[in-house]
Amino acid sequence: MEILADFFKDGGIFMYFILIVSVIGAAIMIERGFILIYKYNINGRALWDRVSKFVEKGEVEKARVICNGSTVPILRILNAGLVASNNSEKEIQNAIDEVALEIIPSIDKRVAYLATLANIATLLGLLGTIQGLIQAFSAVASADPSQKAALLAGGISIALYTTAFGLIVAIPMLIMYTVLQAKTHKIIDEIDEFSVKLINILNRRKGGVQAK
Repeated sequence: MEILADFFKDGGIFMYFILIVSVIGAAIMIERGFILIYKYNINGRALWDRVSKFVEKGEVEKARVICNGSTVPILRILNAGLVASNNSEKEIQNAIDEVALEIIPSIDKRVAYLATLANIATLLGLLGTIQGLIQAFSAVASADPSQKAALLAGGISIALYTTAFGLIVAIPMLIMYTVLQAKTHKIIDEIDEFSVKLINILNRRKGGVQAK
């Protein structure tokens, strides 16, 4: 703890601003990571295979048993389509779109903040670097000769510590941002793919029933 305290003391005031950014970023990473990587960590294609088999057989209620009550986005979308399965194609599409408009913003919310926070941490580190360099040059230019060494060392410490801390905070956030973005895109792509497939299956079955 003493080493950490000295690290912040030698790094100057911008270290605390970077620390605030890191706390906010960590909270977002934990919350979004839990939701997207743990809670929504399902095999969408395997679920679709189970649901589609029942739908193709006309056993819509059995398909709904798999989907009903779930908080997983793809299952909520499929359930919306299955509930409206006896309606027209347009009504099924509207039912799916209504749920999708509710779900999709909740999937990728706050993820984009990580990239912004990473940039802020880097820029705060740069500001600290500039502050440290100004302090170092001031020491060389106008400080008392007996204090020059201490002021110069202090300025260099601020410059190096804030830069290092800014990068230490920014790099994990950028990595997590990339991971979470990939996960959100995967979920949204599955929603688009399987909702269209569900509509097509339901329409084919209706066409087959009408033809008979």
